Amino acid sequence: MKNKKVGIIFLVILIIILIGGYWGIQYVKNKEQETIVEEYIPQEEIAEEQVRQTIVSLYFPSKDTNDLNPEARLIDIKEIINNPYEKLITLLIEGPKNDKNRRSIPENTKLNKNYLEGDCVVLDFSTEFLDYSKENDKEKINMINSIVNTLTELREINQVKILIDGNENSEFNEIYSRQN
Repeated sequence: MKNKKVGIIFLVILIIILIGGYWGIQYVKNKEQETIVEEYIPQEEIAEEQVRQTIVSLYFPSKDTNDLNPEARLIDIKEIINNPYEKLITLLIEGPKNDKNRRSIPENTKLNKNYLEGDCVVLDFSTEFLDYSKENDKEKINMINSIVNTLTELREINQVKILIDGNENSEFNEIYSRQN
């Protein structure tokens, strides 16, 4: 008789657990379906100027290690939309904003012309481009890699060719690709 009582109590507890579990699962399912997606209202409206800006990466040699460092710049998309190669090279010629970096392209260098040939951008610089320090072997490499790494950030560019006053130059006679 005592065994029957224990069995009945066990059976009642088991039924209560099963019914409670079923209702718990139903409750959770209904809550998930009732989740309302509310519209996000920004704290501050985005100004039209902010919408027209983009971030570009320019590469400059470090003053300490002489390794190339990326420097992010926020620029107006209108400045880069028509001729992105000219704008990026102009920013490189102007030099870094970060005090830990130094310019890679010699001062007073001008970009005479630039154009795209397939996935290669051809850059025609003035003769001041050749005024880099020839004693430092890494100076020329940094100058090339600064230009190549900056321009190959653009999807359509994989190579860079450098001309001096419209002519090929023995110092820059290769077609340069990004080095990892």
